[in-house]
Amino acid sequence: MRLSLIISVMMVLLLAVLALAGFASEGGEGAHHVDTGKQLKDFAWRVLDFGALLALVIWALKKANVKGTLAARQVAIEKTLQEAAEAKAAAEKKLAEYSEKLAAANKEIDEIHAAIRNEGAAEKARIIAEAKVMVEKIREQSSQAANQEVLKARTELRMEASRLAVELAEKSIKEKIVKDDQDRLVGEYLTKVVELH
Repeated sequence: MRLSLIISVMMVLLLAVLALAGFASEGGEGAHHVDTGKQLKDFAWRVLDFGALLALVIWALKKANVKGTLAARQVAIEKTLQEAAEAKAAAEKKLAEYSEKLAAANKEIDEIHAAIRNEGAAEKARIIAEAKVMVEKIREQSSQAANQEVLKARTELRMEASRLAVELAEKSIKEKIVKDDQDRLVGEYLTKVVELH
């Protein structure tokens, strides 16, 4: 209300100044004579028209509730700004929360990766140790098998050598002993047997 009164007074003063400027510009040093009563009457009608127009504008502004609308708009803007600030704070809080979760997830991933790497190294060491034990067992088994094969081969060689020796001896004896020697040996054997009985 106060603002509209100040605007009205300023408009009236502006019109008055403009009207006076108009009066001053019409006459020049007595060039013509102007009826000041007529001009004052015209000026009064203009001021009255302006006052009516100003009253109409003020009434329209009040009817439109410009002050209430502006106040409501200001309240709405302040509310929107407050909601935006709250949303920003909530978003920053969520960002901090998600950043913490992401950091925790990254830490957990690093821990899992380290655990997998350690388990892999332990498994590798276990496999290598088992392989060494197996290699040693295979060596022992190979050595035992080789020793057995050598013993078997020696036994077979001895048997073969004995057999060959017997064959050679038999062959040699057959070649050297003639029919007469054979008869004589049989006779000597029979004599010994008879003497023993």
